[in-house]
Amino acid sequence: MEAPGSSKKMIATQEEMVEAKVPLAYRDQCAHLLIPLNKCRQAELYLPWKCGSERHTYEKCEYGLVMERMLQMQKIREREAQSKSQPIPLLPKTANA
Repeated sequence: MEAPGSSKKMIATQEEMVEAKVPLAYRDQCAHLLIPLNKCRQAELYLPWKCGSERHTYEKCEYGLVMERMLQMQKIREREAQSKSQPIPLLPKTANA
């Protein structure tokens, strides 16, 4: 399973995410890292100084997804600007002209 427009593949299956009670908003290509992070948080009673390495890897994955989306949007904007900058001919070209 792969998300459209992304180079990363989904590692966690829908069943795993449902079983781990991952909210719909967080079911992206980094959900496989969120599942062990949430388990660690629950085991450590959500102490902020615990589970640092799991949180770092999850946040790094999310950052990568955001940067990928930003690059895709930049390419789309460049293509739109390029298509707008091309002049539209006022008179059509004829075969004899």
